[in-house]
Amino acid sequence: MSAHRKISWLIALIATATFMPFLGGISLFDWDEVNFAECAREMIELGDYLHVHINYQPFWEKPPFFFWLQALAMHIFGIGEYAARFPNAVCGVVTLVLLFQIGAKLNGTRFGLLWAGAYFGSILSHLYFRSGIIDPWFNLLIFLGLYFFILFYWRKDGIKGISLRRGAWYYLIIGGLWLSVAILTKGPVALLIVGLCLGIYWVLERFRWYAHIGHFAVYVLISTSAMLVWYGIDALNNGFWLAIEFTKYQYRLFSTPDAGHAGFPGYHFVVLLIGCFPASVFAIRAMVLAPPAGEKTAQTDFKRWMTILFWVVLILFTIVKSKIVHYSSMCYFPLTYLAALAMEAIVQGNIAFNKWMRSGLLAIGSVWALVLIVVPSLAQNAAALKPLLAADPFAQANLDAVVHWYGWEGITGIIFLVGTVWGIRQLNNSSTALQGIAALFGATALMVTMVMYLYLPKIVEYTQGAPVAFFRQLEGKDCYVHTYGYRSYVHWFYAKTKPHTRPTTDDGQAWQDYLFQGAVDRDVYVSCKIFSRAELDTIPTLRFLYEQNGFVFYKRQKSKQDDANYLK
Repeated sequence: MSAHRKISWLIALIATATFMPFLGGISLFDWDEVNFAECAREMIELGDYLHVHINYQPFWEKPPFFFWLQALAMHIFGIGEYAARFPNAVCGVVTLVLLFQIGAKLNGTRFGLLWAGAYFGSILSHLYFRSGIIDPWFNLLIFLGLYFFILFYWRKDGIKGISLRRGAWYYLIIGGLWLSVAILTKGPVALLIVGLCLGIYWVLERFRWYAHIGHFAVYVLISTSAMLVWYGIDALNNGFWLAIEFTKYQYRLFSTPDAGHAGFPGYHFVVLLIGCFPASVFAIRAMVLAPPAGEKTAQTDFKRWMTILFWVVLILFTIVKSKIVHYSSMCYFPLTYLAALAMEAIVQGNIAFNKWMRSGLLAIGSVWALVLIVVPSLAQNAAALKPLLAADPFAQANLDAVVHWYGWEGITGIIFLVGTVWGIRQLNNSSTALQGIAALFGATALMVTMVMYLYLPKIVEYTQGAPVAFFRQLEGKDCYVHTYGYRSYVHWFYAKTKPHTRPTTDDGQAWQDYLFQGAVDRDVYVSCKIFSRAELDTIPTLRFLYEQNGFVFYKRQKSKQDDANYLK
C-alpha cells in the first residue's frame, strides 16, 4: 500500500471516530435540521421519493438529493437524530480524504495534511459535519464540479506542475456530473457560483477564451441534466407548477431577508473570521503572498481559482438579503486551502509568523476561550441575567429551564486557550512550526467536540427542550399537532405525524381555523410562545395544559361529529 493510501485510510479512521459517535445525543435544531429530517421522514411515510413534502404538503424550496441520503440513513438506523446527521458525518470523512489527496497531488504530502487538518480543525467547518443541514454535501459537490473543470482546462492546455492521465473530455464530463448532483441537492445557485468563477477567470485572463464555447455548453448541459430530468418527470405528471414555485422561492431568497434573516453588510466577513478560526488568520496572510515569477503552473493557477471562489461566494452572499451563517460555508474550501499555503510557507521558512498573525490568533482565540469559561458560571446564576433581558420576556422564560451546569465545563475554554497559546509560541520558530500548527488546530477540534458534548445539550434545553419533550410524548398517537404564532418543524418530526386522512389545504389560515373551530376527527395539541398565550386563552375549544420555559401548551378534544366538508 502506498504512503498516500495509508495516510488516506488514517485520515478516514480519525474522521470516522470523531464525527460518527453520539450524533443522536442532541435533539435536532429548529429550523433547518428538523425541517430537512422531516422531509426525509415524510418521504419514507409516503413512499414517495420523487417529491419533497413538509407536513405532507408539497415542499418546493429544496430538490431531493440530500433527503434521499437522509432517508437511506433512516432506513438503516431508524428515524431519529443519528440518521438525520449521519450523511454529513460520511461527508466529513470523504471531504477530508479528498482534500488530502488533492492537496498532496498539487503540493506534496505535507501540504495535503495541512489542508485537511485546517478543514478538520477550524470551528464551523468541523461543526457542520456533525449537523443535519444540506450544506456540507452541497459545498463538496460544487467544489468537485469546479475542481474537475480546472483539471479539464489544465489537461487541454498542458499546464505544467501536475500529472493528469485521463483525457480532457473525461475531466469535463465528470465535473459536469458532480455539479449536476450539487444542483439536485440545493438548486441552481451551484451553477451560479461556478459560472461566476469561470467568468471572472476569463476576465483575469484578459478575455482569452481558455475553453471553447462548445466545452462550456457541454459542461452546462451535463450540469443541468439531473435537475432537468427530475423536473421533467414531475412536469409530465403535474405540470410546471413545481419548477415555477421553486424559481419564485429562489428569487425571494436573494431579493428579501427570508424568514426575518436580515443582517449587516459585513455579516459574512465576521462569520468567516471568527467562525473559521484559526484558519481564517492564516488565509488572510496567504491572500497577500506575492505569486512567484515565471510561467503559469498548476500550483499558481489553483491559488488563483481558489481566491476567485472565495471572493465570489463572499460577495454573492453579502449581496443576498438573507443572512444565515451557513450561506458562506462554501468559502471553507478556498479559505482552508489558502491557510494551508500560508502554513506551508511558514514551515519552509519562506515567510515569517509575524506580529499581527500572533495578535489575531491570540485575540480571537481568547474571545472564544473567555466565552466558554464564562458561560457555565453565568448559567449557574441564570436568574441574575433576567434583568438584562427585560425587553424579551420569552428569553427570560427560557432561562427558567432546569438545566444542570456544574461549572467545571469551563475547563473546555482553559484547555483550548492553553493549546492556542502553546501553538502560537511554537509557530515563532520555523523548526517547531508544525507542532504549533498541530496544537492550534488540534485544540480547536477538541474544543468543538467538548462543546458538542458539554454545552449544546444544555443550550438546547433552554431554546427548545420544552416543545421537543411535549411533542415527543405524542409519538404514536392519532392526533393533530400545531404551533401558533411561530414557525417550527419540531412538532411534526418529534410527534412522528402520519399522513392526514381528511382533506388538507395549502391555506394555513383555513387549516388553523379547522383545528381550532372545526369538527375535528382527532385530538389537537397546540404549542405557542408566551406572547401568544392571551390570544389562545380566548379560544373556548382549547384547554390549557401547562406553561414551561416560555412555551405554552394546549389540547383540544376531538369532536363527536366530523365535518368532512369543512375545508372544501
